[in-house]
Amino acid sequence: MKETNDNPTMLTDHFSLREMCKAPADLPVANLPSGKYLENLRRLCSWLEMLRSEWNQRYGEGDDPVIVNSGFRCQEANHAVGGAPGSNHLTGCAADIRVSGPEQALRYAVILLDISDQSWEDFDELYVQRSPRGIWWVHFAVKAAGNRRRIGLWT
Repeated sequence: MKETNDNPTMLTDHFSLREMCKAPADLPVANLPSGKYLENLRRLCSWLEMLRSEWNQRYGEGDDPVIVNSGFRCQEANHAVGGAPGSNHLTGCAADIRVSGPEQALRYAVILLDISDQSWEDFDELYVQRSPRGIWWVHFAVKAAGNRRRIGLWT
């Protein structure tokens, strides 16, 4: 199925390929994953679906979205945003999730930890982060194998 503005390619019920591949507008190349990274994005989005569902059960208004600021990044996009050279974003295994502030970031982190514990599935990285300008987000990564369950708070 070809993706169009009216018909985006959906990775899961609530997450589209377009959303998971956002890149700087001035990027001179397409920020699209190769086929081998699509399965990573689907796995990641399945966790984001569980986060969305659980958030809405506990705290939301019933249909609050989980908003991804950054998912898959090609080398050029990763470099443009100052991403780490070996970032999980390069393989479609990571997402930076928008939050309204530190409280929502911590609640998202707790939900993701609960999902991991209840499902007996590990994740690779779960970081609550804050930029020097005071913008908060949650970085979450999950791989097919070799997950390290790294947790951190970076401000």
